[in-house]
Amino acid sequence: MSKAAALANSPDWQSIFNNLANTAKDERLVRFYRAGAVAADTPLSEVELIAMDIETTGLDPHRDAIVSIGLAPFSLDRIRCAQTSYHVVKPIAELTSKSVTLHRITHSEISEAPGLDELLGTLLESLAGKVVVVHYRNIERGFLSEAVRYFIGEQLHFPVIDTMELEARLYRGANQPGWFARLRGIKPTSIRLADSRLRYGLPHYQAHHALVDALATAELLQAQVATHYHPAIAVRDLWN
Repeated sequence: MSKAAALANSPDWQSIFNNLANTAKDERLVRFYRAGAVAADTPLSEVELIAMDIETTGLDPHRDAIVSIGLAPFSLDRIRCAQTSYHVVKPIAELTSKSVTLHRITHSEISEAPGLDELLGTLLESLAGKVVVVHYRNIERGFLSEAVRYFIGEQLHFPVIDTMELEARLYRGANQPGWFARLRGIKPTSIRLADSRLRYGLPHYQAHHALVDALATAELLQAQVATHYHPAIAVRDLWN
């Protein structure tokens, strides 16, 4: 992507946050937006990053709910393990046997857990001023925004770097096998978190634990930048 194209397509998160700080009603959101966003031309190596993973009862943010959140602050050089956090959340939707099997969070664990509305201030404080890194932004941004709308009637907006989308740039579209190759059994390249990590020689981790997946996502971005980009790349070339 050319610099001109990146400028044209990249959101101006500084202006977006300035506007939202003046229109948000909940004080927690006001503080979050007033913390600001980094300038779009900031080198990635100078950006405060935080990997986030959310485990849910399903895939539909309008019907399902958050059950756990993992956060891992990091830079391109290191992951700040001492500053990581993990929260079990009491969901607004019922647990299903499928979701319990997947993320192994049970009814007894959520019975005493706080709701997302109780955790919102702490969560926003952790995210404030940082660029959030996720693997598939429709889950993390979609579920958080819907949860905030449910509890306080407002939307939550924040910039993300999506490591799945970065893999899609490399392995989807023109790089995918055509119909004849598919007939011969050649499958599209997987851009799931575990499969993406394998391409960079990263170790296998147990999936579907929010903190473990957040750490795995942070490591994946570090590997992606080291392999395909440069630490001085402007954050606007990667974020959404």
